[in-house]
Amino acid sequence: MDIKLDEGYWFGLGVFETIAVVNGRAVLLEEHLKRMEKGIHFLKLKMNVSKEKIVEYLMEHPMSHGVLKISVSDENMILTHRQNPYGDERFQKGFRAKFSQVIRNETSGFTYHKTTNYGDCILEKRKALEEGYDEFIFCNSKGEVCEGTSSNIFFVKDKVIYTPRLSCGLLPGIIRDYLMRREKIVETVIYPHEISGYEECFLTNSLMGLMSVTSLDGYTFPQRTIAARWNQIFWREME
Repeated sequence: MDIKLDEGYWFGLGVFETIAVVNGRAVLLEEHLKRMEKGIHFLKLKMNVSKEKIVEYLMEHPMSHGVLKISVSDENMILTHRQNPYGDERFQKGFRAKFSQVIRNETSGFTYHKTTNYGDCILEKRKALEEGYDEFIFCNSKGEVCEGTSSNIFFVKDKVIYTPRLSCGLLPGIIRDYLMRREKIVETVIYPHEISGYEECFLTNSLMGLMSVTSLDGYTFPQRTIAARWNQIFWREME
């Protein structure tokens, strides 16, 4: 693999997308590419994304339950693949989560794009696993709940779904957008001390779909009804 040492390598000025592949097809590929184009425009990158190259790569590397990663910088477009670690068994177990001590910067443009400037997320994800958790959840400089290290977060009360506003400082996730277009979801400001008022919590990202959260900072959520229903609907639609 020929990689040129541009600003994507030296300074993290690149974008990437991590996409689930089901039976050889990249799930919600168009949505991922649109988000990537926004990131390319934000960073003023010279490289364009070649959809034809992506389709050709998937044909050369057939996967039934895999992951396609696309990384783009000024002079590189890199495609890699691997197996998807998530499935029904992992969903049934659910995630244990905890609030991170690292503050998400809601004033930075990097927060709202999926860039290779991803150090906080990687280090905090590793720390979460080392401490026996599956995910850490960030809050912003105002103390508002934002998102996980690799996920968007949702809460449920009286069958109504709530999620942090984009302005709180979070990446507009592909599965987040999928849900927002199909379900009535209230975007609001949520503080850590308010989580005990919710009956259910779940996370979303492109590889796991929806993941039920069993506990967050020691508070146990008694339900997983909404997450289970939508996770089933999502993967059935993507087959």
